[in-house]
Amino acid sequence: MAIQSRLGALAEDQMDDAQRAVLKEILSGPRGNLDGPFLAWIHSPELANHAQRLGAFCRYSTRLELRLTELAILFTAAWWQSQAEWQIHEPIARKAGVSDTVIEALRQQAAPDFEREDESLVYRVGKALYVNRRVDDALYAEAIEAFGEPAVVELIGVLGYYALVAMTLNVFAVRRDADAPLPFVEP
Repeated sequence: MAIQSRLGALAEDQMDDAQRAVLKEILSGPRGNLDGPFLAWIHSPELANHAQRLGAFCRYSTRLELRLTELAILFTAAWWQSQAEWQIHEPIARKAGVSDTVIEALRQQAAPDFEREDESLVYRVGKALYVNRRVDDALYAEAIEAFGEPAVVELIGVLGYYALVAMTLNVFAVRRDADAPLPFVEP
């Protein structure tokens, strides 16, 4: 699928050794492509190297079920109105079991009517963090009880990492499918 952005094109023969090394690691990993923020980050190989490793952990290796990780990612994409982040993760979230009604509510930036308590909890933690920049004691205790400390630490990491992804995609106007309608109205 064609990716477009406001960044200048960067062909492999124009890359320095550090960029080629990061490119090779990204392409040989579970992603297998230079999709999303990597199109921008490859311009800074040190950032790309660290960010892609953190991203691989946040996406593929947390203690959270994929459904919950993808819910956190979609919530973040909707919060930041990140077109490409939504376009990339909406089908993954749906396949992982996030319901159509939850997905559509998130896209419309409305509070979803959750059927599953664990999804409601991920949403409430994300909303508290983004709105209040804190999670109060009661919600924190509820999250720890439901997921355990390591998974809550990882959930906060997922929310933070995908906020970085959203900012990168928004600043560099990365678009995944130029022919598809955008999920969010551009500000």
